[in-house]
Parts: sequence; structure tokens; C-alpha cells
Amino acid sequence: MTKFEAGKRYNLTFIGDSELHVCYEVTKRTDKTVTITDGTETKTCRPYIYEGVEKVKPMGSYSMAPILSADRIIDRAVGSYRTGHGV
Repeated sequence: MTKFEAGKRYNLTFIGDSELHVCYEVTKRTDKTVTITDGTETKTCRPYIYEGVEKVKPMGSYSMAPILSADRIIDRAVGSYRTGHGV
């Protein structure tokens, strides 16, 4: 199973605009929560597992809500967290 790890950055994409990306960094991890930041705002989310991958919904739960997935790790420097296009 793929899980979020503290200190790593992950890429969030939007359903309505697949070219828009937001980078989130996991700042704290417990068994039941994942604390993430986008450089401006910090949120604590409760992860769920779908097809063997941990996921969270940092912007709420609605029909087209973006999902942050533990298998979308960013392994390079991206500059600021809210990079917009081209993360």
C-alpha cells in the first residue's frame, strides 16, 4: 500500500483543469491523520484508501473535488508551493 510520508511533496490536480497543479507538502503524519501545507494554509485531513493508495480531499468533499494521492509524489524542486501550471 502507498502511504503519505512526512517531509515529501505531492501533486494535486483538478478535474476541471488537468493542467492546473498545486503542490502540497506533508508536514506531520499519524496513523489516522495527515497534516499538509500548500505554503499558505495548513490542513489536517483524514486519509482513506482507494485501490491500495492513500488519498485525502484537502478542499472538501463535493462532486468535482480534487484529490491528493500518495502515488503522485514530486521528486524534484518546484519552487513555490502554488506553482499553477507545470508542476
